[in-house]
Amino acid sequence: MLSRRSFIKGGICLVLLKPQRPYVVTVNGRLNAARMGVTLTHEHFLVDFIGADKVNDSRWDVNVVVEKVLPYLLEAKANGVRTIMDCTPDFLGRDVRLLKILSEKSGVNILTNTGYYGAVNYKYLPAWAFTETAEQLAERWIAEAKNGIGDTGIKPGFMKISVNGGELSELELKLITAAGLTHLETGLTICSHTGPAVAAFEQMEVLKKMGVKADAFVWVHAQAELKKHTYTQAAKMGAWVSLDGLGWGDIENYANWMDTLKANGCLHRVLISHDAGWYDPEKPGGENIVDYTNIFKKLIPLLEQKGFKQRHIEQLLVKNPAEAFAVRVRKERA
Repeated sequence: MLSRRSFIKGGICLVLLKPQRPYVVTVNGRLNAARMGVTLTHEHFLVDFIGADKVNDSRWDVNVVVEKVLPYLLEAKANGVRTIMDCTPDFLGRDVRLLKILSEKSGVNILTNTGYYGAVNYKYLPAWAFTETAEQLAERWIAEAKNGIGDTGIKPGFMKISVNGGELSELELKLITAAGLTHLETGLTICSHTGPAVAAFEQMEVLKKMGVKADAFVWVHAQAELKKHTYTQAAKMGAWVSLDGLGWGDIENYANWMDTLKANGCLHRVLISHDAGWYDPEKPGGENIVDYTNIFKKLIPLLEQKGFKQRHIEQLLVKNPAEAFAVRVRKERA
């Protein structure tokens, strides 16, 4: 018969060996990935296009931004949205204090990011991104993931980098390498603003050589690629194909692309969102904000006409985001 001490020790071992539930990291801390609910994986609340050398949070009044943006966030919530990924990166207006206020006032989970944005000919890269190594950049991003952003204690829930869309430059290779190193240390998913497939597949190859599995990579703005068969190709390789410009129209084409992906057995690797918003401090009153509702008001009815069932919609908006952004290191088998 087991002694009480042996039983207690055995119980402790069982607790220690129990697998951790998949989780994501929101601006309010860890959240069970199963509680994300309907998730929009690529949106913005504020974006400042002035450039890395001039951007700072004194250029906007947080209270004014909250007053302008909150109604759109509440409208999304009324359409069933429970979680939103804010994809505004550092040096383009990332303001995690703003995100925390919006999350608390709306009750919507919000995730922020770490990483640097290399598109638009490097306008939004800080000076040290040009001189530091991939390892040094990764150290910066890993520090944010482990210690929080600045003095806020708020940690990123994913990475956001970007490239210019063609064959990768040396600087862009450095960014994707830094992202791979950061993933291997933190388990954060890599979202790369990419567009054309040539850059997407090249980034996937870099990551593969580093031992990072394809499902750690999100091909952002894939809708910009004209050769639509590449969606299926990337999905079958394991990458996430993000069709995320739904805030700007072209809904019928999006529905057709998703239908093709479903027919090819690839719907489990598709993410959808609006790339909508956003308050722009350069414009009077932040200018007109694009809402986060086209998926619910326009896309879903079209998909239903094409035979999509509730399980397919849940796959796109609930299951896929939870799978894509659950924090875990994804390594290629040796």
